[in-house]
Amino acid sequence: MTATEQRETPEATLAREETFLQHFLHSLWAANTVTVTVLSIVLAVIVGGILIIVSDEDVLNTYSYFTARPSDALNASWDVVSDAYANLFKGSIVDPAAVQGWIDGSNGWQAVFSPISETLTYAAPLVFTGLAVALAFRGGLFNIGGQGQAVIGAITAAVAGILIPLPIVLAVTVAVVAGAAGGAVWGFVPGVLKARTGAHEVITTIMLNYTAGLFLTWIVLQRGVHDPDRTDAISKPVDSAARLPHLLGDGLRMNLGIVLAVAATWVVAWLLNRTTFGFELRAVGANPDAARTAGMSVTRTYTLLMVVAGALAGLGGATQVLGTAYALTPAVAGNIGFDGLLVALLGRNRPWGVLLAALLFGALRAGGNRMQSFSGISLELVTVLQALIVIFIAAPALVKAIFRLRAARAARLQTSVAKGW
Repeated sequence: MTATEQRETPEATLAREETFLQHFLHSLWAANTVTVTVLSIVLAVIVGGILIIVSDEDVLNTYSYFTARPSDALNASWDVVSDAYANLFKGSIVDPAAVQGWIDGSNGWQAVFSPISETLTYAAPLVFTGLAVALAFRGGLFNIGGQGQAVIGAITAAVAGILIPLPIVLAVTVAVVAGAAGGAVWGFVPGVLKARTGAHEVITTIMLNYTAGLFLTWIVLQRGVHDPDRTDAISKPVDSAARLPHLLGDGLRMNLGIVLAVAATWVVAWLLNRTTFGFELRAVGANPDAARTAGMSVTRTYTLLMVVAGALAGLGGATQVLGTAYALTPAVAGNIGFDGLLVALLGRNRPWGVLLAALLFGALRAGGNRMQSFSGISLELVTVLQALIVIFIAAPALVKAIFRLRAARAARLQTSVAKGW
């Protein structure tokens, strides 16, 4: 026995053992969380397959004589489901036929990377809006206004790209910064109202979503912004110097936005875990009264938090208009703000989790386009899959019961999502 072990008191031994147990249980809980997330996706895919079967009239007809020829019904079901999911994979990850064509020389390398390019293109704005929601949730705020902040970010980025002629590098920089600034201003409003008056951020951000949408519809038609050669509601195209450059050539849509999204994920992770503001943010989110007693400014934290969250969502809108749309329309931002809510939930309000969740949603969207074209499956099925994933993620006890998982740290697992929200 060493001198150190001889000097160790029973209290120190107990503390050391408790620390080891805490680390072990934390690792077990994290692994269990990942398991539940993966199994939630599996369940969503299974339920989605059932929906594909019941929505196909030809397959349903085979079940009319199921008792006589069950193999026909099962084979037809397998064929329609496997074909749909195969096209989902080919449209989002890689198409083996394109790889073979590249090897044979019948098509170029761009056909091979087209699916993953589409996935990353769809995922980039979702990373920003997902981070905007997740960051606010970590601070105890319900930022339902990611859609409005993304819309304002798209407006300010596009207007800067249309009206301010600058050299290529400077033009892109100014347009992206303008998008972030627009979202930050739109996030500042509910933040300062929450901090100064106690106005609930859910109400104010929802109302600002409507305001942003109506403002977009108005500004698209204004002189100097509206395209004079068009009669519909569309702006002039963003100057080519202000557009996000494509990373794999003009034939593929993947652009600098995905690089900015990964960089933003790293910055948010660093902000949360390595800075004083991140510590204050997490402390206020856990218990604002205790944080105030400790000398932290809850008012300042709420305001800055919503400003940063708004800037992130604004970058999502800027990525959308500068990377793919290239012009303002009333639907330029799509639903990236609302999808950001789902991405944040699936990523469990963790920056790198948000990035992975956005990639999944981007893959579903990219693959869904091919699935609709080649398999005749409605693109709405992708939305159903997203909803099912979120439902199962939000109900870990159900997933545990279905797959009979061990109940280790079940209580903490069940409350992890609710605590983030």
